[in-house]
Amino acid sequence: MANKATLHYDGRDYELPVIIGTEGEKALDIRGLRDQTGLITLDSGYGNTGACASEITFLDGEVGILRHRGYAIEDLAEHGTFMETAYLLIYGDLPTRAQYDAWIVDVTRHTLIHENLRHVYQGFPLKAHPMAILSSMLVSMSAFYQDQYNAMDRAHSDITIRRLLAKIPTIAAFSYKKSIGQPFIYPENHRSYAENLLHMLFAVPCEESNVDPVMARALDQLLILHADHEQNCSTSTVRLVGSSQANLYAAVSAACCALWGPLHGGANQAVVDMLGRIQQDGGDVKKYVELAKKKDSNFRLMGFGHRVYKIFDPRAKIIRDACDRVLKKLGIKDPMLDIATELAEAARSDDYFIERNLYPNVDFYSGVLYRALGIPTDMFTVMFAIGRMPGWIAQWKEMITSPDTRIGRPRQVYTGPPARPYVPIDKR
Repeated sequence: MANKATLHYDGRDYELPVIIGTEGEKALDIRGLRDQTGLITLDSGYGNTGACASEITFLDGEVGILRHRGYAIEDLAEHGTFMETAYLLIYGDLPTRAQYDAWIVDVTRHTLIHENLRHVYQGFPLKAHPMAILSSMLVSMSAFYQDQYNAMDRAHSDITIRRLLAKIPTIAAFSYKKSIGQPFIYPENHRSYAENLLHMLFAVPCEESNVDPVMARALDQLLILHADHEQNCSTSTVRLVGSSQANLYAAVSAACCALWGPLHGGANQAVVDMLGRIQQDGGDVKKYVELAKKKDSNFRLMGFGHRVYKIFDPRAKIIRDACDRVLKKLGIKDPMLDIATELAEAARSDDYFIERNLYPNVDFYSGVLYRALGIPTDMFTVMFAIGRMPGWIAQWKEMITSPDTRIGRPRQVYTGPPARPYVPIDKR
């Protein structure tokens, strides 16, 4: 197989190296293209541009494969824990028992946030969106730990990694408590990661807190499924911001802002809003399936299709099964899940959806499961951010230590006015 491609331009041939990944992915190496030809490439949205070579996550959207460091997402979700997956993503291998126990101790000893940082919450209005608070608090951590945030110092990076993983559930739970006017509930380090998060979200000082293990396990699986997803919008943001050697707090705060958008992390909230609309209109799924096919209907079927997956999102089935377990355990008959099931069945059998590869994605079921866990709609994206934190960290760590890293600086094709003379203001 040839490991070079030839570009013919302006009467000359130019050879471009072909890079082949471990799973057979092929890429043209165009790093020398402009120096050789004066040309740049134009790829709006970077849908066909490889911004880096990475050892973290493999995704094949054509056949529905997602693997982290070689491990199938199905195996990690079924057999592993979120903290085990976090270690795998960040450090490259599944931990031994001794490594895992030490990892849990290292992370949980940082779950408290600085008391002065806690007072920052008082400056936010009562109805501030939790994502606004979360991104603000994450970047504020750099002000409280400024003696240990040098991006190029390994010891600084290691403690920052542990602080972020430990404190983001606390920051998120405090954000929710602030929005509903309840007192903050401090973490209890004997609890598991997901259990502690549910405890801080829903416990009150006047009652004993008991977290259902089925709910804790379902949340743990949700966090695993969100842990990393290759070079998406927020992950690319982490790498771009981090390439300037900004500290990790700044990079993940920027990623939170990218995740907040309804086309990225806010999609599961849009799914619940859509299901609620269908429910309020009598639950006529067929009516809305037909509306989705009409370009002039102004109705969009949320949670179907994916920028990368051209077949069923492998994470969607795992969440669907978790939904069943939680609803069965709680004795909940959720009409929204019935509507979601009917929509999914319609998409799998209707030629319109099949031809367009519009299969249910991870957002389609995650919103329903968050609802079943009692998590309010405006916290959905926050929960996504908690799950995605290990992936952001792993991608930043790989980027900052790679000898190939350069500060991110995309090119552009200028389409504005050509050169023109300046006209004094009184003559315009």
